[in-house]
Amino acid sequence: MRTAIIERNTKETQIKVCLNLDNAEDKGNINTGIGFFDHMLTALSVHSEIGLSVQCEGDTYVDCHHTIEDVGIVIGMAFAKALGDKMGIARYGSAYIPMDEALAFSVIDISQRPYLVFEGEFSGDKIGEMDTQMVEEFFRAFAVWAGVTLHVRILYGKNDHHKAEAAFKAFAHAMKRAIRPLNASAVLTTKGVL
Repeated sequence: MRTAIIERNTKETQIKVCLNLDNAEDKGNINTGIGFFDHMLTALSVHSEIGLSVQCEGDTYVDCHHTIEDVGIVIGMAFAKALGDKMGIARYGSAYIPMDEALAFSVIDISQRPYLVFEGEFSGDKIGEMDTQMVEEFFRAFAVWAGVTLHVRILYGKNDHHKAEAAFKAFAHAMKRAIRPLNASAVLTTKGVL
């Protein structure tokens, strides 16, 4: 089973993530103390068909930054651990996802080369209690600690909630495609190793 449990405790956040790449039903509670972020992580879990449980106590009295970035770090760590040697996976995935008037696109390469390209504009500073600039920070933290190349682009939209949700769902569907097992017993690369 491709699973991982990661705990990470700092002076700013205490986080436990349980992740199961092969069991969409294996879901626990998602509770970060930031309602809209919980909503995005739930969408990520449902649309990627990855079992995901996230418990976080963070210094949200400061702001949402540490919590969202650190959760991205721990989910990235869990993702990398659960994938192991990456043997026999599709490696690449991409998806366009609409959310009403908004449209987002995401591409992922499980490459061991961490990189993020994020393009998207928000009209407001916040969606609920989540700073809109933290959408990009979450994806950056995930990409670096998961060891993936990730492109996320919000092509257009008017409603910030819709734009962010389209981005998270596009990411989820791209990830679902990239981690699917192939009928292969090797890593998908000409180098022989990622």
